[in-house]
Amino acid sequence: MTVTLRLPVAPELALAADEFGNPDGRPVVLLHGGGQTRHAWHQTAEQLAAAGNQVLNVDLRGHGESDWAPDGDYAFERFAGDVATVAATRRRPPALVGASLGGIASLLAIGESTAIDGDPIASALVLVDVAPRTSPTGVDRIRAFMRQGLDGFASLDEAADAVASYNPNRPRPRDVSGLKKNLRLRDDGRWYWHWDPRFMAPEEPDADSALDGIPHRRRVPEARMEAAARAVTVPTLLVRGGASDLLTEEGAAHLRTLIPHAEQVDVAGAGHMVAGDANDRFNQAVVDFLRSLPGC
Repeated sequence: MTVTLRLPVAPELALAADEFGNPDGRPVVLLHGGGQTRHAWHQTAEQLAAAGNQVLNVDLRGHGESDWAPDGDYAFERFAGDVATVAATRRRPPALVGASLGGIASLLAIGESTAIDGDPIASALVLVDVAPRTSPTGVDRIRAFMRQGLDGFASLDEAADAVASYNPNRPRPRDVSGLKKNLRLRDDGRWYWHWDPRFMAPEEPDADSALDGIPHRRRVPEARMEAAARAVTVPTLLVRGGASDLLTEEGAAHLRTLIPHAEQVDVAGAGHMVAGDANDRFNQAVVDFLRSLPGC
């Protein structure tokens, strides 16, 4: 049975999350990428639950059915703080599975809590196609795609065309009604992405930043991400899209120098949206990793 929760993480701000699976199983928290919603994890969440885990599938602040930040604050400190708060709601430290934005927030939450307190907030970390060093070319493509929809779309078909243009290797769905999970129909008759447009407010660039397709002041200095990664002691898996234009082989290798115990799986043919491009192979990699952990 699926239970939809409201998890308070700040004054006047709560996150929407679906909880299901074995209540006595390993807690697993799924954290999507920027501009996505928890629905991006639908099949992954089901397979993890079927493997005996207790799954919490979360909409990040400003996304999906979670509250928008009243002050428009989408700095990474806020996302990382939200992750730590959500992790503390589990009966024991959970495994965090984070894609892109959710991955960086998880990396910071785990690494910085360990550096300060000596005790990690999670039992394991799965980073999905993200690391301290990413490709500016891939970042620019993500930012251009996300900003393309700030003025809305005239129809679901127009939105589907935009998605297909960003990811031409993924078949365009014949039935575009599934996009309703990620779009809102407003009074002007146009469809808008299911996230706060202030998340993409344009700002001046910061040269010393880890790039992740989000506004410049909300990027994280590479040195800070490296320090967080070095502090990670929990079992770690990096899942990289074999065809990703955001996380290169060099970026993945750099992460492994920071977290020497990290394992890596490359999903052939998948781009940055690994779970969407090759869901079955991605799910199997995560299920196998979690099964290999102590106390499974």
